[in-house]
Amino acid sequence: MTQRLDTLRQMREQALAGGGPKRIDAQHAKGKMTARERLSFLLDEASFQELGALATHHNTDFGMADQRFPGDGVITGFGKINGRRVAVFAQDFTVLGGSFSEVQAQKISRIQDLALESGIPLIGLNDSGGARVQEGVRSLAAYGEVFYRNVAASGVIPQISLILGPCAGGAVYSPALTDFTVMVETTSNMFLTGPEIIKAVTGEEVSSEDLGGAFVHNARSGVAQFNAANEQAAIEKCKLLLSYLPQNNTEDPPQVVPHDSPDRMDEALNSIIPEDDTAAYDMRDVLDAIFDAGSVMQVHEQWAGNAICAFARLDGHAAGIIANQPTVMSGCLDIDSSDKISRHIRICDMFNIPIVTFVDCPGYLPGVQQEYAGVIRHGAKVIYSYCQATVPKLCVVTRKAIGGSYVALSSKQMGNDVAFAWPTAQIAVMGAEGAARLLNRREIAAAEDPKTVEQKFIDEYREKFFNPYRAADVGQIDEVIEPCETRPRLIRALEVLRTKVQTNIPKKHGLFPV
Repeated sequence: MTQRLDTLRQMREQALAGGGPKRIDAQHAKGKMTARERLSFLLDEASFQELGALATHHNTDFGMADQRFPGDGVITGFGKINGRRVAVFAQDFTVLGGSFSEVQAQKISRIQDLALESGIPLIGLNDSGGARVQEGVRSLAAYGEVFYRNVAASGVIPQISLILGPCAGGAVYSPALTDFTVMVETTSNMFLTGPEIIKAVTGEEVSSEDLGGAFVHNARSGVAQFNAANEQAAIEKCKLLLSYLPQNNTEDPPQVVPHDSPDRMDEALNSIIPEDDTAAYDMRDVLDAIFDAGSVMQVHEQWAGNAICAFARLDGHAAGIIANQPTVMSGCLDIDSSDKISRHIRICDMFNIPIVTFVDCPGYLPGVQQEYAGVIRHGAKVIYSYCQATVPKLCVVTRKAIGGSYVALSSKQMGNDVAFAWPTAQIAVMGAEGAARLLNRREIAAAEDPKTVEQKFIDEYREKFFNPYRAADVGQIDEVIEPCETRPRLIRALEVLRTKVQTNIPKKHGLFPV
């Protein structure tokens, strides 16, 4: 028995050693932690239970018979984050560059299955040079096993991907299929085809960082939702994000002990909207004044800045935020912001997180390029997502709710439960200038002083429709409130709606406007 225990202990030590001291030093020299160091930082102390630590590949081609490492380049198992159970896998770049093998796929698939059966979040720490070419098509087929399970788990358990090194080729689709992707500046990148292939095929020259670095995917492509300065910051963001999410789609997100009075009113809100309705104000100041102090966590912060998507808390309860940002493109809706908003609505709805929408939007962005690129199709995603969402939906019209943006952004017809408006709200079919010209074209053309007459019609239109009271008259707004009342009003409304019961018509699935 002693000899058998010694054998087991020796194999475990080999698994803990990863690719060996030389490769671990090389990993550290790049400013990166090893897979086990990352897991230690992510999980509660002594909570990790590893599975598959001794698995190795069976390939003997290309000298692989001498390249066997216990664990085969990925560590899988269960642990806890702040006392909550999670499933994790971490690719080990020190073992054959973390290359994705058939055994890696079996281990990751196994942990995906167990996470889904257990109803607990799955967190993947990605750091791999790509498919293990020595295994041929078996490594490619292995990707399919993981993708299939990513899709099966979508909408059931939270799936979070951290990109902590290279992630290239087919490997990028697994993070893309998960709910959130966190990238690290300068040390992580994602792309389908690398710089060398791009140069060979198209002649374009680009670095890995410029092609698929953290900034590119956070600010330009929208592939990643979070950016972090280093690995430790990325892991901390993952832990914070998890605090807003439930274990699975049958549970509510955890409530934290509130440290902010539910009756707090911030008088500064009553003067935050400029008198000049063409002047901008920062919607982030509005959100910070309304939600629990320090609780707003933006998603996709660097992408499509004309819309704000975030998680926050009201009296300790998690809430999802959709808001227009007047400081960027006047808060209008365009293709990217529509994608950003619709994705966040669906995330919130999947995980039972109420949605609070703050509307200050002059409409959809006009332009030939927007039309050619399909702003109609992308804009329809916002409508589809709101209509399909069954979680409590509240909205606050702070200023402009013009034309299609009024309808799309959590209007009563989109299934809104409670609609508030500030006295500064302007709810109208179109802008005053356009409406005055459209309705009074002949009178303006026949006038001796067309400009004076046009301004008179504009002023009349603004007086008549650029307020919240017409909408309140016909029941499109439930209550016009003072801005400083917003926090206690939202908390009371969500308290009532916490037991909301709504189901959609049963069907296989609808056709989301992709």
